[in-house]
Amino acid sequence: MGPSTILYSRMWTFLFLYILGINFCQADNSTQMLYAKLIIDKSATENITSMLKSFTYNNTVVEAPVMTTVCTNGTGSKECGCKPGYRWNDTFCQSNLKCCGNANCTLDKSADAKCVSNTAGLVNLEMPLMPVPYGATNQVIRCTTKEDLKTDPQWRIINSKGQYDITTGTVSTVDMSSRTNSTVNLRNVTELWNGEYSCIYHQTGNCTTSGCAVNIFNKASAQLDVALLPNIDVFTEPSFPHCKTENDILQAKAKCEINNSTEPYNVTCDGKRQLATQSGNILVYTTSKIIRCDDKTSEYTTVCTFTNRLGNVSNAKVLFNIIFAKDDYCAAEGDWEDTKANFTAVLKCTNSAGQRTRQCNLKGIWGKEESRCVNFNLYDILQNAKISGTGLGALDKNAESIFSDLTNATQNPLTINTFPNLKASVEVISTMSTILANHSVNDTTTSNHFLASSSNLLDKSLENSWNPQNTESNQNLAEKYLKSVEKLIEISNISNGSDQTNLHVQTCSEDECTNTVFNASVTVQSSGNGIVKTAGFKYLQDYLPNTTNTSNINSIVVSTTTTERGKENLQITIKFPLLTPRPRDVGLQCVSWNYNQSNWTAEGCSWGGASKPDECTCNHLTSFAILMSRYPIEIPYMTEITYAGLSASVVSLVISLLIELIVWSKVVKTNTLHLRHTAHVNISLCLLVADCCFLASSKPESISEIWCRISALLKHFCYLAMFFWMLSLSTTLLHQAVFLFHKVGKKTYLRFSLILGYVCPFLIVFITFLTNNGGAQDAYFSMKTCWLVYSGILKGTIYTFILPVGIIVFINLFAMLVVIMKLLDHRSREKSHEKEIQAAKTVLRSVILLTPIFGLPWIFGFATFILDLTAGAVTFAVNYAFVLLNAFQGLLILLTTCLGDRMTREALLDSFRKNAPPTISESSTKLESTTKKS
Repeated sequence: MGPSTILYSRMWTFLFLYILGINFCQADNSTQMLYAKLIIDKSATENITSMLKSFTYNNTVVEAPVMTTVCTNGTGSKECGCKPGYRWNDTFCQSNLKCCGNANCTLDKSADAKCVSNTAGLVNLEMPLMPVPYGATNQVIRCTTKEDLKTDPQWRIINSKGQYDITTGTVSTVDMSSRTNSTVNLRNVTELWNGEYSCIYHQTGNCTTSGCAVNIFNKASAQLDVALLPNIDVFTEPSFPHCKTENDILQAKAKCEINNSTEPYNVTCDGKRQLATQSGNILVYTTSKIIRCDDKTSEYTTVCTFTNRLGNVSNAKVLFNIIFAKDDYCAAEGDWEDTKANFTAVLKCTNSAGQRTRQCNLKGIWGKEESRCVNFNLYDILQNAKISGTGLGALDKNAESIFSDLTNATQNPLTINTFPNLKASVEVISTMSTILANHSVNDTTTSNHFLASSSNLLDKSLENSWNPQNTESNQNLAEKYLKSVEKLIEISNISNGSDQTNLHVQTCSEDECTNTVFNASVTVQSSGNGIVKTAGFKYLQDYLPNTTNTSNINSIVVSTTTTERGKENLQITIKFPLLTPRPRDVGLQCVSWNYNQSNWTAEGCSWGGASKPDECTCNHLTSFAILMSRYPIEIPYMTEITYAGLSASVVSLVISLLIELIVWSKVVKTNTLHLRHTAHVNISLCLLVADCCFLASSKPESISEIWCRISALLKHFCYLAMFFWMLSLSTTLLHQAVFLFHKVGKKTYLRFSLILGYVCPFLIVFITFLTNNGGAQDAYFSMKTCWLVYSGILKGTIYTFILPVGIIVFINLFAMLVVIMKLLDHRSREKSHEKEIQAAKTVLRSVILLTPIFGLPWIFGFATFILDLTAGAVTFAVNYAFVLLNAFQGLLILLTTCLGDRMTREALLDSFRKNAPPTISESSTKLESTTKKS
């Protein structure tokens, strides 16, 4: 048998194919150019050609039959080649990569070898010289037509990932400046561009709403064959070969893994040819290594070399990390093998993409596992996002598909509740934000999918995924999310009413706009008419890094953007609902996020102050929030004044009690005076205990909760008891002034005073304690002050102190007025009442002096609860007055009721005179007087 020839003949209709026994269907009245194949002996070529030239049947015409393919038979195979002007057809090329273009091929005798014309039909596709080197630049694919088909061509590619329209992107540039000569320029050829290319002209005619009567598709297809290079992953088995003794000889394996590929790589490891074993979609090349455990100086490595058809090389070095006999290591634990100290063990993720890692520290102690495992679904979405702008597919359609897939993938929080999954999701949004940066997203479906997926990531159940423990830092993750979503909102067509569960967006195009998101209202005044978009993010404030150690974020994060026309002369007013009520002594700060420095900054924003505590005013656009200080506002020198005053009071009160002890027998000469000095002693004791508790709890942050509670309890009781003893003093004085002839015994007065001075305050404190959750924190007392709680007007336990004190002060004032009026008429009374009247005057003077000493400070104290420390100088003045008057109460008592009382002062001086040793002159006088008497 001599050489055989394959003949392809062009035909314009179907009959010849039918005669040859080939079935074919045609629709829409379109005309196509078809090929038929005849395999004949070379010697019969001339006769068969002449027969075909004269063949016609029912308007079927065979045009110029020509020889396209020549094969020469050999032993068990045949050598085939294409005639000039012809190439191997695309299907044959895809299944026989060595037979692309017009290269000669050695084939099995049964192989169906086909060559087609380079200029077949109306449409011609010119491909680069193949195979194309991996990473080649400026590769041009040209589509030409013999005539103007009155329509633009459509470029398509079928590759390993699917079918795509080819558009202008970061890798491909489609030039359609001429309908008869269109090109695709590839700036960087990788495996993504390895596939079948089609240039399609779709002609239509007689179109109605029900369709077109004429549909003609003129198409040329060709395979772009790329000589690929692989991405290589390397491993050793075991991961860390372990020498038990220095005499051991180990055999370890080096593994180089690549994704399954059509490229026929020539693979060698350390110069030896390797064959692959397939595991799923992975090709594994394995070689063995002998390791001598007594040789610590040699570096044990293996180099795997992958060479493609063009001789391009990709190398991978495999390093064996050996645990020698005396090396520290972490013992195998679960999935983790023995691992050398100061190394990180790596395991592939199961049923997901990525790796798991675990550090073995210098001392051979395992750290905690860190997972970088990502759901295959999310991983594929991220890979598609990365190539969405290359030119594989129209960017708008790619964006819609990616955000739709992301919405579905994040719909169920339980499927993405890990940091790696959350990070991959944010990476998808960030990647699309970058790719779409100079592109408007006008499709509302895409916008809705983008908003839905972004909202899904803020689900409350994902809180631990945003704030992972013992894994890579998320410091930039929330910032990346915010920046990306903010940019996508700016370029997207978003309509009001598209709010999601955790993400609200409102728009406005007026000159003065007010948008409301999650009850936060943003008013933008601008000189332009740009579209203002405001977004509110639930829970994002908890995930953005707090860049200050003194404040906490106390509002949701609100982002405001606008178009270019509205970015000048901006005035933005934001009213935030505070997440935590603001104490009056704590300031707020309006801040915006600075992307350049990755921190909160107050630049360009001001707070509304005490009168507008939830309002911020800013002069620029970005993301805003309110920070609340963790610590109350510090009033200068308040601590020093408090310590000095209380210390002076404690010393003064001790002196007062000592004076009372010294002069008691000399000054207590009437029932009225007995009551006065008894009350003075008890008042001093109560104030002394209260001041000591005040000093002990002056730094609440340094004491325990139980001691803070005890301190608040004692201060509550002692301060109340102090005022009730004042009430006892004034009421008994009033009784004596009104009922002149009603004498009451000393024991009755004392019994009444003890009940009023201690039982009444005890009952108030006891009932308050029990009715506020047994003295619970923030119900009965505050850990910030170790004092009673103020929750607003007539709210809080502080009123169980303020109201009784206010009543007592009022009664004291009333009693003083009555007593003064009665004493003015004392001249008409009998002289026998003179001592009682003088005693009453003394008691009255004590009441008059002590009432402002005790009452006035707490009037200022009540004002400090009402006034806001952020209000300014007036509030500071009131606080200074309260601290000064309250801290120096003990000193004032000493000066007014002890040293300021004539009877007490004279009795004290008499006591000092009696106890003083006699002088020489006094002794001589006494001796002389004694001598004269004798």
